[in-house]
Amino acid sequence: MTSSTLARPSTGTGHANFGRLMTAEWTKLRTVRSTVWSFAILIVAVLGFTALFTFLTVQQWSQMGADARAQAELDPVPQILGSGLFLGQLAICVLGVLVATSEYSTGMIRSTLLAAPHRLRMLCAKCVVFTIPVLIVGEVLSFTSYGIGKSILASKVRTSLGDPHVMRAVVGEGLYLAVLGLFALAIGQLIRHTAGAITTVIALVLVLVPLAGLLPGNIGKHVSAYLPTNAGQQIMQIYPKDQILSAWQGFGVFGLWTAVLLAVSAWLLVRRDA
Repeated sequence: MTSSTLARPSTGTGHANFGRLMTAEWTKLRTVRSTVWSFAILIVAVLGFTALFTFLTVQQWSQMGADARAQAELDPVPQILGSGLFLGQLAICVLGVLVATSEYSTGMIRSTLLAAPHRLRMLCAKCVVFTIPVLIVGEVLSFTSYGIGKSILASKVRTSLGDPHVMRAVVGEGLYLAVLGLFALAIGQLIRHTAGAITTVIALVLVLVPLAGLLPGNIGKHVSAYLPTNAGQQIMQIYPKDQILSAWQGFGVFGLWTAVLLAVSAWLLVRRDA
């Protein structure tokens, strides 16, 4: 009788169903300070830098070259959306890593796996609970930053959500942030060390793309186009850069990178000890 009772948790048929796992993961996410601070930094960075850089664009309009003005008039949306995203996305990267690694650094992962012996189910619940708020906050921020940038640029450039592909680009920023968060979470789950995972994610997001651009000729252009975040950001372009990948093709490449990393991290989660 005692043996069967002790063995029951390993079968995964106890109380750790998916709904309760999601509740547990939501409790973890909302009760740690890193979540509040990461979202606060994201909001301030995206909205603040969008307002700042679009304002500077208007102030320097007369000093801009003819090519720069023509590009801004042709495709102003990437400038509006990208102004705050460049640094704001780092907050989501850090939060994604912390969601995966914080339990390893404190040793709480042992308690989590004891309560939730189905490791893949636990990882799936963690991904769902993390992605939903990031997607919601990302979409709200995207539309808000677009509205701010549009109003500031109105005296120089006209843009509307009804223009071709603009709605896709604005919605795409929220989608990009959600997948970026999962991308960072997967790397955190792979490395299981906060500092190492954050360094790796920042290198992939900010460092690798410029380095790939240094490669000669079409090699650098193609390598850069297929890098994770560079490909994912194509969805925010009205006219995708270099025309190697379309908006949805680029986002699909980013999704594939993330899916592969999540699959590898899930396999290692099952194979490795806590």
